[in-house]
Amino acid sequence: MIKLDNNQIHLWYVRPAECNSQELLESYQRLLTKEETVRQQRYIFAEDRHDALVTRAFVRELVSFYVEEKPEKLSFQVGDNGKPELLNCSLPLKFNISHTKDLIICAVTLNDEIGCDVEQTNRDNDVLSIAERFFSKDETTALFSLVETEQIPRFFDYWTLKESYIKAWGLGLAIPLGDFSFYIDTCEHHQSYQNHNIRLSFSENRQDNPDHWQSWLCYPSPDYRIAVSIWNPTIKLSQSEPFEISVFKSMPLEGYEKMSVEEFCLQNYRCDKTESKTR
Repeated sequence: MIKLDNNQIHLWYVRPAECNSQELLESYQRLLTKEETVRQQRYIFAEDRHDALVTRAFVRELVSFYVEEKPEKLSFQVGDNGKPELLNCSLPLKFNISHTKDLIICAVTLNDEIGCDVEQTNRDNDVLSIAERFFSKDETTALFSLVETEQIPRFFDYWTLKESYIKAWGLGLAIPLGDFSFYIDTCEHHQSYQNHNIRLSFSENRQDNPDHWQSWLCYPSPDYRIAVSIWNPTIKLSQSEPFEISVFKSMPLEGYEKMSVEEFCLQNYRCDKTESKTR
């Protein structure tokens, strides 16, 4: 059992490429329900089927650490807000999943609605045109006021934060991205994570209260960006006790390693530097 208190966020991650032994993958398959297996097998490409299998095993096991039930016995449903939730759970457990190339994350907390997003930042597509089309006026003004080398990194700051906001709601792109704005005050870039310098506001079209939100940015490596947002409509989170974030590296059914956010980021920066020397 893993203990999770109020004002704590547990950020889990797994690298699906590391889950590659046939015996382990067969064990993952046995955890899935028939319906989950059908959905997993619908993917056309083997890599996507592999990632979907790892994702389901990853989520089932990590949730089982918080409740007294085996991973294969857990039952999930889609809640009223469109997010997956655990059936017959004695804890007010909230969780959200996101994935990108070779990285799957799941953010877990109690009581507060939570959304998370992870993005790979070394894309070839024209992300700045996406900002011009979909971001709020305040965000695009701030983005294009930066020197050119800082614009794409800042785009992913905004994008992951905005994704984490709409995922906390569970409404997806039904919420127009221009109806809310994140403000990121200048501070040293690529700190392990940022929170105190992130603010949120809403247009007249969006009925919400920024005092009920808190958001974080995490820089696990130069190639990835992670954002987490939590929401509680009954509590002013802006005035609550500071949240503590812990990171868990998982190898489903093999074990996990707990670390601080700083250790998580430092570890992955070291990996990136080693890989770049050996390419």
